[in-house]
Amino acid sequence: MGDLRILIGLIIICESVGVIGAAFTAPSIPTWYATLAKPVFSPPGWLFFPVWTTLYLLMGVSAYLVWSSGMRKAAINDALMIFALQLTLNVLWSLAFFAYRSIIGAFVAIVFLWFAIIITIVSFGRLSKNASLLLLPYIMWVTFATILNFSFMMLN
Repeated sequence: MGDLRILIGLIIICESVGVIGAAFTAPSIPTWYATLAKPVFSPPGWLFFPVWTTLYLLMGVSAYLVWSSGMRKAAINDALMIFALQLTLNVLWSLAFFAYRSIIGAFVAIVFLWFAIIITIVSFGRLSKNASLLLLPYIMWVTFATILNFSFMMLN
């Protein structure tokens, strides 16, 4: 029962990152964001909620697999600290792009986020192959989001 609580808690933490990001995002969608020139490959707005909800769920499960890996406690703590860093950078991107309306600042944040996710995948992979595999959709989406952010920067 304790492990189930940890799993649920980690999922809630990750989904909360999405809620925080959405709090920065939602007010800007009908106003500032609507005025931006968008690249032709910009996804429809409805797609972001299900994609991010799924990615945060996978992140929570991934963190749980690392937490429960049974490896050295120091290695688990280090990996989860890196994971926490990338979650923080995830929120900072939303803050930069939507709250501060800084496309360039958001681009800098997402580049740091991309590297933090790669480091997370590597550190998780040392403890649980499945945990690192669960993060592959995340790095793929953030890679796409980085290209999208760069395109916004070039167009606006």
